[in-house]
Amino acid sequence: MPSNQLIQILADGAAHHITELAHAVQRQPQNLNAIWQHTPPHIRGLLRQKDGTWRLVRPLALLSPQHEHDTFDVRVLPETSSTNDELMQQIRANSPIHRQVVVAHHQTAARGRQGRIWHNRLGECLTFSVGWTFTQPQSALGAMALVVAVACQRGLAKLGCVAQIKWSNDLVIGLEKLGGVLIETVRQKNQTHVIIGIGINFVLPKEVEGATSVQAACTHRVTAADALNAILDELHTSLPEFERHGFTPFQAAYQQLHRDHAQEVCILRDNQIVQTGVIVGISDNGALLLQTDDKIEQIVSGETSLRRPEQLPKPALSPDFQAACTRYLLLDGGNSRLKWAWVEQGELVHSAHAPYRDLSRLLNEWARWGDKNVRVVGSAVCGLAKQAMVEAQLPVPIQWLGSMKRALGVYNHYQNPEQHGADRWFNALGSRRFTQNACVVMSCGTAVTVDALTADNHYLGGTIMPGFHLMKEAMAMKTANLNQPVGKLFPFPTTTANALAGGMMDAVCGSVMIMHARLKERENGGKVDVIMTGGGAAKVAKSLPETFVLDNCVKIVDNLVIFGLLNWLEQQPYAHTPSTPFQAA
Repeated sequence: MPSNQLIQILADGAAHHITELAHAVQRQPQNLNAIWQHTPPHIRGLLRQKDGTWRLVRPLALLSPQHEHDTFDVRVLPETSSTNDELMQQIRANSPIHRQVVVAHHQTAARGRQGRIWHNRLGECLTFSVGWTFTQPQSALGAMALVVAVACQRGLAKLGCVAQIKWSNDLVIGLEKLGGVLIETVRQKNQTHVIIGIGINFVLPKEVEGATSVQAACTHRVTAADALNAILDELHTSLPEFERHGFTPFQAAYQQLHRDHAQEVCILRDNQIVQTGVIVGISDNGALLLQTDDKIEQIVSGETSLRRPEQLPKPALSPDFQAACTRYLLLDGGNSRLKWAWVEQGELVHSAHAPYRDLSRLLNEWARWGDKNVRVVGSAVCGLAKQAMVEAQLPVPIQWLGSMKRALGVYNHYQNPEQHGADRWFNALGSRRFTQNACVVMSCGTAVTVDALTADNHYLGGTIMPGFHLMKEAMAMKTANLNQPVGKLFPFPTTTANALAGGMMDAVCGSVMIMHARLKERENGGKVDVIMTGGGAAKVAKSLPETFVLDNCVKIVDNLVIFGLLNWLEQQPYAHTPSTPFQAA
């Protein structure tokens, strides 16, 4: 189909002129837009058009049918049941599979370990199978999956995608899965034919929880061809080495890349915990060495799986019990003051704020409404000293939450979530209570943050600038004759005081409108709302151009961080004893 041809050409993420595209699909340039409407919706919105060129905002996991590699014979298929099945059919037909590679853009029956289904949409996942023929029996190849995992890790690391390995052969970044390996073997005529199935999340799969991708990990553009060639290059050197010397040359490297080394883990079979212990190493045959209470045991892969304790599913709670466990005190520790809200059955029943120098109001409210059954959760950007001042007012622990890589289906693209302000993250999560569209989230307090959240729940990051008070301080300290009160807002200020007021407001409004325009372009012209919070939000909303406000949905929400914390809590079952509801004054 012409639409598939267009996707194939644009999949590299580079700009292509419409004359090139029209020639490739044998159509007139004016017909390209109509053809593009037949592409899958999750790809359609990635298109950007400028000055006669088309490009996708990100590369896709699609390769040219003519893709070549120096040492492997590569065959690219638009669709198949499974790339492993393709090579298995060659074995059954007595055709050689050694150094044969089959890549498929879509698999109708893709599978992972233990019969699990591998979910992906077109362009999201790089899936391929590699054939290799050994003289050794199958019993001598037990650690091969671990060697393949090392090769995949090394290849991707050379592209800037640095992953670890979760035993036995999963590629992970933190607790999120990047890819996996499935190996099948057939012994035939004194040879062992091995089919190595590899799946790598190339674009972040929207419909898969706990996943990450090559593009999410890389700071520069990497194509699917780059990723495939890098992995094949490593297999070209690793597989012959494994054939000659076994797992021993890879044992130290694997252990260094092993995410869970020296960590407490649970071993599951059929979703039931069968063993727990601390990982102390990997044996020379690829088995996991697990220190239990009284001995070291070897765990072979088989039908087992490994989990960290924090990854185990939480016990299911009955609806009645969950309803009884929704008493919270939620805290928003800003730079200059603490804001809080008491929550009963998912509803804010009372909110207040106070400066850190005098938190007696919080103490008094706790004496009136608090007890050991109230869960206290907070977000803080105020620093550890002010957090300690808050903790001193309450007799129960506070669970301070920071930014996360993923929560509530929202994926955080911030390069280092630990350095990302918790208030910005929970503002983004809170915005989903007020809109499901793409939105710009602005918080106007000590600082002004302007962040972007796509309609499909990708938090893209945003900008930070000084708030009104900091702007005024900077002007007073660094500029002669400007240490004077800020004036009023006028369209065309004619006094210095009013010019200061107008300049600061224009800077904030301009930042909001620029981010809105960027996000709207990224959303291919789709609807983009504006959610505002913070002490200066109403003033900013009033100062935006009337046409902008009329053309877009602009909402002001008090305590947006609080709503973000509440959204997060409502999807985190937490057991504590039901108690008498508090009554707000």
